Amino acid sequence: MERELALEIVRVTELAALASAPWMGLGEKNNADGAATEAMRDMFDTVCMKGTVVIGEGEMDEAPMLYIGEKVGSGLGPELDVAVDPLEGTELVAKGLNNAMSVVAVANKGNLLNAPDMYMEKLAVGPALAGKLSLLDPIDVTLRKASQILCKPINDITVMILDRERHQQMIQTVRALGVRIKFLAAGDVAGAIAPAFPETGIDMYIGSGGAPEGVLAAAALKCLGGELQGRLMPENSIQEQRCLDMGLADPRKLLTMEDMIGSGDVIFAATGVTPSDFLGGVRYLPNQRAETFSMVMRAQTKTVRFIHSIHDLTTKPYFQKQAI
Repeated sequence: MERELALEIVRVTELAALASAPWMGLGEKNNADGAATEAMRDMFDTVCMKGTVVIGEGEMDEAPMLYIGEKVGSGLGPELDVAVDPLEGTELVAKGLNNAMSVVAVANKGNLLNAPDMYMEKLAVGPALAGKLSLLDPIDVTLRKASQILCKPINDITVMILDRERHQQMIQTVRALGVRIKFLAAGDVAGAIAPAFPETGIDMYIGSGGAPEGVLAAAALKCLGGELQGRLMPENSIQEQRCLDMGLADPRKLLTMEDMIGSGDVIFAATGVTPSDFLGGVRYLPNQRAETFSMVMRAQTKTVRFIHSIHDLTTKPYFQKQAI
């Protein structure tokens, strides 16, 4: 992929974040998601690529989506797989909470897993633990291994996990070992990425979340030198068949990074809607301006760019159209 594409992709996440931010704290997650989706579609039209959405928002949120199979881009340029979450953390924006982002990953055609919209068990780590742990191990074994590898007492290990009832048994096991837990209200792309940033203090991300979000996080972690392992959790025969229809012969196999994002290059971009441990949120400034904080990275070069932008909203066609 051309390196110039990275900056074009971050323009897509910036506009989606700017469009959804006005809904922050209003309790209307679908309106926030719809605004992000519409803005993302508009900006994709300006990007020189022949993109096909292989991961969209999915049915779990019952929200407007960039649907799987939708063509995005100008229709010129390279053929690419596209994974999107116009608003990762719809509930977070609705409630005015942290960790909401607009997210896009792109890779050469045929590389991104067309993950079905169901739960995925995940283990995400940063560079220090990449390739050294297994999702197939019991969580107590995994935590003890991590303690040894990191040369840290086990009670200095910190894990992040979604605050969900389904995780109660895992939480009890983790706490019995004396391991610290940082709970995440929603937005498990941000949660899975967190172990790759030392400043977060998170050693690993565990538990289950959406499978599409797992692929997006895997794309980011490849750029950051981390790792995500996953295993799909079909709940009934219909979900089992969806896995088979998508080419997954064994729906419950351990999914490696290569299974999810291939072995080639990948570009990942995210713009904060509300603040997170590693990205600021959208901030409004005088004179119809707004400030965004984004990151964009590429697996081939391992370059990670943090972009602080000031936008004049009066010059953006999307916002001019909304004012009509």
